[in-house]
Amino acid sequence: MLGLMQSQQLLISSLIEFAERHHGEGEVVSRRVEGDLHRYTYKEVGARSRQVANALDAMKLGFSDRVATLAWNGYRHLELYFGVSGSGRVLHTLNPRLHPDQISWIANHAEDSVLCFDMTFLPIIKAIHGRCPTIKHYVALCDADKLPADSGIPGLLSYEAWIGAQSSNYQWPSFDENSASSMCYTSGTTGNPKAALYSHRSTMLHALAGALPDALSMSARDCVLPVVPMFHVNAWGLPYSAAMTGAKLVFPGPGMDGKSIYELIEGERVSFAAGVPTVWQMMLGHMSAGKLRFSTLKRTVIGGSACPPAMITAFNDEYGVEVLHAWGMTEMSPLGTVCTLKNKHLELDSSDKMKVRLKQGRGIFGVDMKIVDDQGRELPWDGKAYGDLLVRGPWIISDYYKGEGGSPLVDGWFPTGDVATIDADGYMQITDRSKDVIKSGGEWISSIDVENIAMAHPAVAMAACIGMKHPKWDERPIIAVVKKPGAEVSREQLIAFYEGKTAKWQIPDDVVFVEAIPLGGTGKMQKTKLRELLKDYQLPGT
Repeated sequence: MLGLMQSQQLLISSLIEFAERHHGEGEVVSRRVEGDLHRYTYKEVGARSRQVANALDAMKLGFSDRVATLAWNGYRHLELYFGVSGSGRVLHTLNPRLHPDQISWIANHAEDSVLCFDMTFLPIIKAIHGRCPTIKHYVALCDADKLPADSGIPGLLSYEAWIGAQSSNYQWPSFDENSASSMCYTSGTTGNPKAALYSHRSTMLHALAGALPDALSMSARDCVLPVVPMFHVNAWGLPYSAAMTGAKLVFPGPGMDGKSIYELIEGERVSFAAGVPTVWQMMLGHMSAGKLRFSTLKRTVIGGSACPPAMITAFNDEYGVEVLHAWGMTEMSPLGTVCTLKNKHLELDSSDKMKVRLKQGRGIFGVDMKIVDDQGRELPWDGKAYGDLLVRGPWIISDYYKGEGGSPLVDGWFPTGDVATIDADGYMQITDRSKDVIKSGGEWISSIDVENIAMAHPAVAMAACIGMKHPKWDERPIIAVVKKPGAEVSREQLIAFYEGKTAKWQIPDDVVFVEAIPLGGTGKMQKTKLRELLKDYQLPGT
């Protein structure tokens, strides 16, 4: 017996239709490449998204054809989110922080038909346009009078002229909700980048779960600042959840420095912000130097890499901002866990609460997790056993685009590449990436734990722990450190700082001071590049 309910496809177009109808006056504010602030409403987002759809129809793009973006977080990018996917095409967000060789390889692999880009990235477009034969149209996200006469890109279109020639009357098509909606390439795999291909169904379910109170808790009363780029896993799904709830959206554009982010938070009365630790580190440094405070910010979600305890303490204790520690992956759309407290944790003292907050959190509805040993045997949820973390769910990858690398699943579960523990309450904590874990004398040392201790030192701006070969212990940890401007700390002082904070055998053997730690396109530390920089390094006494 089947239920007697109406059957409607879960499609991204329904999000902007809902926002336009029920939250039409809701604001979307963007800092533009030109430097000014642009303001308009969800009603206008809807109208211009339909113009985008008509413009793509006029280009004779077929169903599921790929439309690429090379753009900052902004209102035009948002219109492409809805206009491209809503019309049945596939939105492909390119990462401008990659090398042009990588960008052209990815665009060719995806077989992009159109590329829309912010003028900031014109040099990248000039470098790749002759190497991407499938791209037939280039659209600059600017007004017609801002289009350079000497761009060197034949047939370059202005976005405003492109959509301005189209009507805002458009009937969003209905089709199978399992159709592809967007794609994002991940560099967190071996070999060439691989693409996660999201569906309308997976995106809608992810947006629903992400907005839940025990996840990101988004509502029409929120003013949301996605600092996480829209080219990085669809800004963690925040644009979709914002349209679903009617939350005000604030986009930072190219202004990603600490001063610009802080001023945007204060000027637009942001209540909820999301980004990776490196961004918040810059902002907290700016605030500390100017003795600044927040007037409206209530919570921030921090993901992308483990959040240092010192950062959680700064937000919570110094500024009264709740930190939602989160974890996920490109292959997971990306939300997997969010660390929100349970009722029984509310009466704990601050140190015991911190022990909970340091974990990446509980799986949100739709994400199933388990940890396994080297033989694939499931391990207990006791907070002590650690093993390889596997996940499954309706917005978790089943295969990479074009089958690259073969099937990634193990008995229906996706291996994340993370090593983790899960406690009796379901709180998961990443102890390391499987490729970064340090094995010393048969025992594992968590590079994250070593880094977190270094980050708590007042003179340390950034720290990365890697393992170095040792003739007796197999590997020993060292810590690469970037000092804060004007701060001083010696190797001996930093090693002494570890005393009493971890087991003696887990204290790093050495400290290497560096000018900068290599970061990837999404702000994560690139330890493979760090190891390459330190390839001639030799451990003391070896």
